[in-house]
Amino acid sequence: MKIKLVFIAALMLIGLNSVAQKTEVLYFKANLPCCPGRACNALETDVKSFIESNFNNETVVFKQVKISDEANAELVTKHNARSQTVVIVTKENNSAIDVSDIVKKYSRNKNKVEFEGKLVAKINESIK
Repeated sequence: MKIKLVFIAALMLIGLNSVAQKTEVLYFKANLPCCPGRACNALETDVKSFIESNFNNETVVFKQVKISDEANAELVTKHNARSQTVVIVTKENNSAIDVSDIVKKYSRNKNKVEFEGKLVAKINESIK
């Protein structure tokens, strides 16, 4: 009886995990030296913090994808990614939205309110 309960609980957890994580925000990152690297790190930190402050970890997950890592070659090719490419991938309907233009504009104007609003809106749009 205990084995059946453990088995059922494990199946429920597996099912909940596949349903819970519907959307990933992929932040493609290159290995850049010094100043550009610091700027990229600051931008990545902002993107990650906006996602974490507006969505729970079960709904939207932030993932850093290193471009130089061979394990990520398929993702890099699939999304035609370069450094600071940001893609919202919705697992439920297998769609992807490239929001790199929003990120690029933010890196120039540093308007956090506008950037957060647009990024959150695009993520919400992809979740629906």
